[in-house]
Amino acid sequence: MTDPSSAQPAPPGCPAHTDAVRLAGLEYQQTPSQLYRAMRREHGAVAPVLLDGDIPAWLVLGYSEVTYVTSHDELFARDSRRWNQWENIPADWPLLPYVGYQPSVLFTEGDEHRRRAGVITQALEGVDQFELARNCQLIADRLIADFAGSGQAELMTGYAHALPMRAVVQMCGMPTSGEDTQQLVEDLRISLDAAEGDDPVAAYGRVGERLRQLVKDKRESPGPDVTSRMLLDPAGLTDEEIVQDLISVIAAAQQPTANWICNTLRLLLTDERFAVNVSGGRLSVGEALNEALWLDTPTQNFIGRWAVRDTQLGGRQIRAGDCLVLGLAAANTDPQIWPEAHVGAENAAHLSFSNGEHRCPYPAPLLADVMARTAVETLLERLPDLVLSVEPETLTWRPSIWMRGLMALPVQFTPVVQ
Repeated sequence: MTDPSSAQPAPPGCPAHTDAVRLAGLEYQQTPSQLYRAMRREHGAVAPVLLDGDIPAWLVLGYSEVTYVTSHDELFARDSRRWNQWENIPADWPLLPYVGYQPSVLFTEGDEHRRRAGVITQALEGVDQFELARNCQLIADRLIADFAGSGQAELMTGYAHALPMRAVVQMCGMPTSGEDTQQLVEDLRISLDAAEGDDPVAAYGRVGERLRQLVKDKRESPGPDVTSRMLLDPAGLTDEEIVQDLISVIAAAQQPTANWICNTLRLLLTDERFAVNVSGGRLSVGEALNEALWLDTPTQNFIGRWAVRDTQLGGRQIRAGDCLVLGLAAANTDPQIWPEAHVGAENAAHLSFSNGEHRCPYPAPLLADVMARTAVETLLERLPDLVLSVEPETLTWRPSIWMRGLMALPVQFTPVVQ
């Protein structure tokens, strides 16, 4: 494989030059794969883009280029204070929850990152996967019971979003229901995937306040949960460090897993390859889960990395302090790795959990798989004649360039008497 940083004839170096593409519009919502192919044809593996407010950045579209960036922290680092655009960023910029520096594991580097990520890894390794699967099945059964008798349901809100929310907050030692928990999850959604009229900066502040109270409570009365294990870890993180890292853990586990569940259900209910074996078909469920990560990965784009020094990537001149957006969805469908345009569902080399030292810490992907697989399998086992209640082409995606998830997934089935 050629080194993606190798020099090719380089177009203008600044990402703000005239052919920069705005990261906005319906194409990102409905047909992003077509858009990424068009961008790749016109701009190559690294495209100049404009973020909200026409702030320049680079979108890394190629699989080998994303892998290269995420494997070379000495060139493309996570501390956003390096950004050369801060003087142009307003205080109410909607992407601040993504890129505004926080004392969180997301922005640490080197030994400090390994220390912080190690605490998260140890805390998550304490989660019994069999117990998690049992808990998820109980949660699934309760959620299904709420709508099973009606013969119809909207699965995004009533099932796919609710199940990982309850499972994740339970893992962290919070109550699985109640106004505080519901508000926390809603504020996380706003801070990570704001709709028009939302205030993501204020929502992020409320998330921090709620988790500070949780950490205080667990400091006084620890239990068998992720938060308590982080507090008791010999690395000795401060309460504020734990709050910031809990935000990362919960945000990474809840909404992406919800979208993974729903995107997989959409695939199972709309693709004829799965139709014959969809009812309780564990093999087809596993294939669908993996294929959804390749073709409809929940995290489409991730911001980002910041260039440590002047360098080249994919034939582009990258300046010190430039922002790079990781195009995970574009990389997963890169024709360089799928020349026949056919994604092999058995191949798990996707970048949906990122790559390198800053990828989702082990065993987070395994826990997400337990939640998603249990959610899909339990639903199909309880409601074996589940079908869409609308035409597949009428399903609409959320208006986001960052996350890939449906607005709604309406279904119908034979009512089940409890």
